[in-house]
Amino acid sequence: MADDTPVAILDFGTNTTRLLITNGTSVDIRTHRITGLGRGLGKTDRLSEEGIGRVLDAVDEFKSLISENGAQRIRAVATSAARDAVNRADLFEPVSAALNHELELLSGEEEARYGFLGATAGLPSTDGPFLVIDIGGGSTEFSYGTHAAEIHRSVDMGSVRFMEQFFINDPPKPEELSGAIQVARLHLDDIDRDHAIMGTAKSVVGVAGTITTIAAVEIGLEPYDPQIIDGFVLSRRAAEDVFRTLATESLEIRKYNPGLEAARADVIVAGCCILVAVMRHWELEECLVRESDLLDGLAFELLAVE
Repeated sequence: MADDTPVAILDFGTNTTRLLITNGTSVDIRTHRITGLGRGLGKTDRLSEEGIGRVLDAVDEFKSLISENGAQRIRAVATSAARDAVNRADLFEPVSAALNHELELLSGEEEARYGFLGATAGLPSTDGPFLVIDIGGGSTEFSYGTHAAEIHRSVDMGSVRFMEQFFINDPPKPEELSGAIQVARLHLDDIDRDHAIMGTAKSVVGVAGTITTIAAVEIGLEPYDPQIIDGFVLSRRAAEDVFRTLATESLEIRKYNPGLEAARADVIVAGCCILVAVMRHWELEECLVRESDLLDGLAFELLAVE
């Protein structure tokens, strides 16, 4: 008899702390908290006490869910903000103690590889090769392949990082927006020099909060429904329309857009700049939006271990 005991996967990202509880079949519980762990990191190289505190509050909530759902095995990973921070031990020690499980530092390349595994799950291989785009708070991961990520690249551009680096005014001035897009395209030029094949993928898949939020705003989805988002095809025209709308609104007005979580309202325009830059650079007409991502890739691996 197959073991249907669920596993728990936790992802401590630059802007969001996330939890997936799954057994790969009948159990699929997902939740997140906007914890802003990496806010201010670009100026200080340190994770703030406030950000760590918000993460620990989320861990307390998540522990209850893990216990209630009988998850016996845990994998907890930290990504871009922790990679950059000189004081990551200030996060790792209390989180590991609270979970009674070691928090791992995931490299950018590992993040891309697991993200590809999750994002392409269930997609026919005939749709490949795939380009998977994962826009996070501190970094963006690109991975290319058909059955597995043959090429992967992690780039230091994310919604929180770009917001803090480029935006001073509310709403951002046109030159701030163009500056963010220009730098994003310089990063993409670097990828082209090393991995020109990435821009030739047959299918493009977009995952994580920036892209799912842009899709939700395009639909006007309120309340958020992951079943509607998963499999939604986001066109470049729609992405550009959402970008123009959100970028010209003040934060106070922007946060009321249906489909936009208020806690993401300050960083979503920077995330839009990255997605628009990617779609323009590689002349991508559309991308398939998926709810399955890094968390799922990690879960698949853990569930495969007896």
